[in-house]
This record gives sequence, structure tokens and C-alpha cells, in this order.
Amino acid sequence: MQLDGLVSLKFLNLGYNKFNGKLPTNLGRSMVLEQLLLSNNHFQGTIPDQILSYKNLTVIDFMANELSGSIPLSIGDLSKLKTLSLSSNTLGGKIPMSIMNITTLVRFAANLNNFTGAIPLGITNFLQSLDLSYNNLSESIPEGLLSPSQLVLVDLSYNKLQGPVPRNISTSLVRLRLGGNSLTGEVPSDICKAVRDNQLTYMELDNNQLRGLIPSGLGSCKKLALLNLAENQLTGALPPELGNLSHLQVLQLQSNKLNSTIPIQISQLQKLSTLNLSYNSFDGPIPSDMPVNLTFLDLQGNNLNGSIPSSIGTLRNLLDVQLGENQLSGDIPQMPLSLQIALNLSSNHFSGVIPSSFGHLVSLEILDLSNNSFSGPIPQSLTKMSALTLLLLSNNNLSGDLPSFAPYVNVDIGGNNVKNSSS
Repeated sequence: MQLDGLVSLKFLNLGYNKFNGKLPTNLGRSMVLEQLLLSNNHFQGTIPDQILSYKNLTVIDFMANELSGSIPLSIGDLSKLKTLSLSSNTLGGKIPMSIMNITTLVRFAANLNNFTGAIPLGITNFLQSLDLSYNNLSESIPEGLLSPSQLVLVDLSYNKLQGPVPRNISTSLVRLRLGGNSLTGEVPSDICKAVRDNQLTYMELDNNQLRGLIPSGLGSCKKLALLNLAENQLTGALPPELGNLSHLQVLQLQSNKLNSTIPIQISQLQKLSTLNLSYNSFDGPIPSDMPVNLTFLDLQGNNLNGSIPSSIGTLRNLLDVQLGENQLSGDIPQMPLSLQIALNLSSNHFSGVIPSSFGHLVSLEILDLSNNSFSGPIPQSLTKMSALTLLLLSNNNLSGDLPSFAPYVNVDIGGNNVKNSSS
């Protein structure tokens, strides 16, 4: 590809095409090119040094190609560069220290590559946004990496990083993603005290090896919309201070070692849409009031007891309820008609007849009542559940004849005394 004839070329956008071969290097005889956008093509080979001789470049976007090799050390000579996007290639090697020499660089994205080694300490000295997720970076996160005051977004998720979560956090940080590593130690207790006006909005530390308690200081993160601490080794009770997070929309704490009762302050989270506390050791009852805007409720795999609170029927946005593998019993209340994905009450201590009111859940796809002590006949009303595709009733004490379900409904009645006249 020869573009030398374009003497005063300043802006070149060839993105979202089907170009292949090596990256073009002749990009205007006057060397005044400022923006080079070649994303979403099939360019191959290495990043040529010749491109980095265009000293006026402010934007380089090579995202979503098939580039390999390493980042040339001379990248640090581009003294006007503001954006460097190398995401979704097969680049490797170490991230060059020379990047920290670019005092104008605001955004550096190199996620979804094969970079290895340690993260250079000074790389965030001038950056606002750093995305190095989905690489093979190792060693610990340098203590000062997250502290520069202009830093807004850091995504280091899904690498091989070790050591603690840095305690010195940028006063401007909005999004912090460190999930999918091998980080150890505790969740920093004062992570929001340093953040100006508590701007931290997304915090993801999931899939690590963090231990200790969930700190009550997280209740100071007033702007937090997403908190994901799932799949760690966190212990102890859920701090009631989490009820202060009035903007929280997603709370994911599944697959830890949390215990005690679920605090009633959870009901104060008026904007919460996803609550996942599954596979912990919570006991006691389900709180009598739940956040009014819940869409996904997952409390599966705990030691919860008592009955399901009747207030669940007032949650008009609820699509999915997972309450299996607990010790729940008693009467099953009216469920919200909004349910669509699944209602899982399996492996509990429910007994008596299956409520005929389930028949009103005409949008529900999966109903799992297996491994309980339900008795009597299967209600005819369940055949009115027009969206139902999977009905799991195995290992109860049901009897009588199996009602006639639509042919697309998969019904499991094993471990009962139900007669299937159609078989």
C-alpha cells in the first residue's frame, strides 16, 4: 500500500475493512501524519519502526488485527502521542519502559494480547486510562501504579498478577478491574477515603485469592454501582455499611466463605438489580424486605432457613430466582409474574402440594422443584405455563398422573410415584 503521493496526509482511517499483509509504512512524503486508524482489519507481521518516525502522530489505533512481535522501543519517541490502541492482536514480549516517556499519552489499551513480564512502574505517570487485561503479565502490581492523580480507568484483569491490591489509589479513579489474577492479602479497607468525592464507580476484584473480612469502609464508596468480590476466600459477616451504597446496581459476592445472616440493610439498596450471594455459608432467614428493583436474585448454596418472605411477590422486575441448596421450608408465596429465566427451589425442605399458582408464571422458562418433599399430584395448572421448557420435579413424594405438557417441555419426574400415561 503506497500513500506517498498524498503529500500532506494528516488523517488516515482504513478501519473496518479487509486489508491484510503488513502495515503500510509510506504514509505521506511530508511526514505530517497525525492520526493513523487501521483497526479491525487483517494486518499481519510486526509493528514497523518506520511508522514511529512520523513524529506528529497523536493517535495510533491498530486494534483487532493479527499483529505479532513486540512493541518497538522507539514508541517512546512519539512525543505528541495521546492514544495508543493495540488491543486484540497477538503481540507479546514485555511492555517497553519507553512508553512512560510519552508525557502526552492519555490512553493506552493493549488488552487481549500475549504480553508477559512485570508492569512497568511509571507507565501510569501521565495516563488517564490503562487497559492491559487478558494478557500474561506477572509479578505484583507496583505500589505506585494506581496512585497518579489523573488516573480514571485501570483494567488489569485476567493476567497472572500476584501480591496485594495496592492501597494508594488515584483520587480520580472511576473504574478498577483486577479480577482473574492471583492477588492475595485483604481488600483494602480505606480504598475510598482517598478518592475525591468518592468517584469510584466500578470495582472488580473477583477470581483472586483475597482473604479476610469485607471491610466496612466500602460503605464510604458512595458512587459505587458495581462491586464484584466473587470467587475469593473472604470470610465473616456482610458489613451492614454496604446498605449505604445508594447507587449500587450489581453486588456479586458468590463463592466465598461468608457467613452469619444477610443484613436487613440490603433492602436499602434501591437501585440494586443483581444480588448474588450464592455458595457461601449464610444462615438464618431471607430478609423480609429485598431491594425493590431486583432483576436477578441468587442465594443458592447457603444454609438459609425459614420460609420465603411474601414480599418477593412485590418485586415487579424479577426475572431469575435461585434459592436452591438451602434449608428453606414452609409455604411458598405468590411469585412475581415477571419471572422469565428460572425459579429454582431445589434441594430444600419444602413439603405439601405444589402451589397451583405457579401456573400464572406464563413467562417462566425453567421451574426446578427437585429434591424436596412435595407430595400429592402435579397441578394441572402447570400446563398453562406457556414459556416453560424445563420442569424438574425429581426426588419428591409426588403421585398421580403426569399432566399433558406441550411436546417442547422437558419434564423430569424421576424418584416419584407419578404415572406417565403417554410413555
